[in-house]
Amino acid sequence: MSQNRIAAGFTLIEMIIVIVITGIIGSMVAVFLSAPIKQYMDVSHRAELTDIADTALRRLTRDIRTAVPNSVRIVGCGSTPCIEFLPTRTGGRYRAVQNCMGVCSGNVLTFGATVSSFDIMGSAINFVASDYIVIGSTQSNGNPPYDTSAAGILRAYTGAAGPQTTVIFSPSATALPVWAELSSQRFDVVDGVQQAVTYACVGTLGALDGNQNGRARLMRYWGYGFNASQVAPPTVVGGATGIGAVGHSEAVLADKVSGCNIIYDVPSQRAGLVAISLTLTDGGESVSLYHEVHVNNSP
Repeated sequence: MSQNRIAAGFTLIEMIIVIVITGIIGSMVAVFLSAPIKQYMDVSHRAELTDIADTALRRLTRDIRTAVPNSVRIVGCGSTPCIEFLPTRTGGRYRAVQNCMGVCSGNVLTFGATVSSFDIMGSAINFVASDYIVIGSTQSNGNPPYDTSAAGILRAYTGAAGPQTTVIFSPSATALPVWAELSSQRFDVVDGVQQAVTYACVGTLGALDGNQNGRARLMRYWGYGFNASQVAPPTVVGGATGIGAVGHSEAVLADKVSGCNIIYDVPSQRAGLVAISLTLTDGGESVSLYHEVHVNNSP
């Protein structure tokens, strides 16, 4: 009894044909998918750059909005785009007249004469031993809030730490200028650890490195003291000139910066406008952001 055997499987020629056809189909699919994938990668890259720039500008905006009135200045930046200001920690109102319901009492702040203390009107303020106070920042040139001389309005707080209703300050040998007296009776408290703050775009702007990345950084400097006239930041990151020549703290807010511009416009004595434009470039891909910050200069 005979048995027929049926052969099953692929021949070598059939396998080669299948491989060739699969390769052709794969190539066609790759052509159609490469553009969307590249577009997705480009969008993700731009989104990352935008997020970095946006975060940096938001941090700068939050700081500027706490600035002591008329403390924002850019005239001393030199060739490096920068902005300097005194951020406030808190503030209050000083006693301008005594309470004379019966026997007159109250520690009054006097202008044009040597004085070392005054009463706070209203709630107590929680002071730190290293704090500074600024009284009557009315001059739009931005310099008096940084000056401890007779022409300045910056004084070191020398009272006890904790909640206080009386402010004791020095130097008391220099009288506060008469023009600093305010109808609002306002004073501002500046953190003595942070002190003055400078934001600056440091490095080479308008040029890219070998990887097509921006060659500058947006830096934040603080803790370098107070300067009656603005001191320019260093021209390179880690440079030992200007602010970098003294003890200070610094942080990088954004790297790969290829373009940066900071403008401070003072249309009136009571208000100012800071305009910041920032461009980041990574691998030849660039994003640019523009932001404006209102500055309240009413003391």
